[in-house]
Amino acid sequence: MKQGLAILLMALPAGLAACGGEDRSETVRLKVEAAPDYMRPGDGPEQATREISAEAQATIDELQRIIETNSLYQLARFAEAEPTFLSNFAGASHREHWDLLRRTGFDPILTLEKLLDGPYGAKMVSGETWYIWPELAALDPAELQPQRLNFSQRARLEELVGDTGIAQIRNGEGYPGVRTAIAEDGRWLYFVHETEGEE
Repeated sequence: MKQGLAILLMALPAGLAACGGEDRSETVRLKVEAAPDYMRPGDGPEQATREISAEAQATIDELQRIIETNSLYQLARFAEAEPTFLSNFAGASHREHWDLLRRTGFDPILTLEKLLDGPYGAKMVSGETWYIWPELAALDPAELQPQRLNFSQRARLEELVGDTGIAQIRNGEGYPGVRTAIAEDGRWLYFVHETEGEE
């Protein structure tokens, strides 16, 4: 029995060679077009990732302290300390505006916390650096066009502003979602959830 098994095992490679004959595999080459720019992970508008200045970091620290208190009153007082700070385009006071938003289910403090925990972009405005959250809000309208963004940026844009926001961007408008900015000298510049003309 053992001799028969040994003979069978020795004959197996020869039988396989006879059945298969020579290697007939061929190399097939396909010619395909290059992927569009937005599908290339490394392509898309360059995002300035400058280190945050000490003054701007101090403002972030103060905002995070206020966020921990969950106090719209303290948030409004901090915003009022900067005369040019913008929270809305309707001319309402910061406190009044944020109170109204909270009553409609939009929590300014939770939203601000989420923004500041996320990535930011840096943009030069009138000779100074502004740190802007989220990072896509730092792009100019032409750079923000979906066809100019890479795949991951497009997915993030859709997550942030949805189809309606993307339609606005395609029409040449700037970033339409919630955004905030701090100047390099520490001034809190704006925290808005709408575009000019919306109310």
